[in-house]
Amino acid sequence: MDLSKIKLRTSRLKSPCFTVVLTVILMTANSIKAQNVASSEEGLDPKEKSIIIISSLTAQGEIPKLKKQLDGGLDQGLSVNEIKEVLVHTYAYCGFPRSIRGLQTFMQVIEERKARGINDNMGKEASVVPVDSNKYKRGKKILGELTGAPQPEQPSGYGAFAPAIDTFLKEHLFADIFERNVLTYGQRELVTISVISAIGQAEPMLKSHLNISLRTGWSVAQLKEFATVIAPTIGKQKTAAVNAVLNEVLSSNK
Repeated sequence: MDLSKIKLRTSRLKSPCFTVVLTVILMTANSIKAQNVASSEEGLDPKEKSIIIISSLTAQGEIPKLKKQLDGGLDQGLSVNEIKEVLVHTYAYCGFPRSIRGLQTFMQVIEERKARGINDNMGKEASVVPVDSNKYKRGKKILGELTGAPQPEQPSGYGAFAPAIDTFLKEHLFADIFERNVLTYGQRELVTISVISAIGQAEPMLKSHLNISLRTGWSVAQLKEFATVIAPTIGKQKTAAVNAVLNEVLSSNK
């Protein structure tokens, strides 16, 4: 073995230049690690908290309280189209009457803010839903992405008992609605678990969507905070039910 080459390599390892490069690499790695830790420990931001409260109050038809929260949501930075999309999304879980009443209330809020000289950010428009492909297959694919499990060829349970509801879910909810890009999948799940928590007596569906919420990026800490944020709007009994389901979901995901 050539000893001169070994000495040369050793001297390079000890050189100031190599030391600086190695230090930069280690600092970068530690910085990335720190960012990941910080990200996993982040709580819900003000806009996300507004989405929770707006969705809950819409589902319950609490119009005076909703009006105040819609005003606050705009102040927290939600765009007009984001709030419109939240209110539209709620109808899939609490019905047209609540959703439309929420939209009517939002229209009043916007007009009153304009009268005060406030011009709110409209935000991006919703994407156009494709019409040249099979909606049932698209919805089935999206549901598979959300749940992390391939969907069976033939529906079972309530879907087999009432095939129409399976078609409506796949074609409309998971294709027409979830494909719209004003809100992310994660934000749509935040709306969904808020509405289900607010209407109550729908624990199996809440459990399913809390699991999907974890898959769409919400952390354990954020879901625990969700339960805290929504609590004042739904009362003690419903809050207890939410916490019971959430604890079950988190225990099974450890």
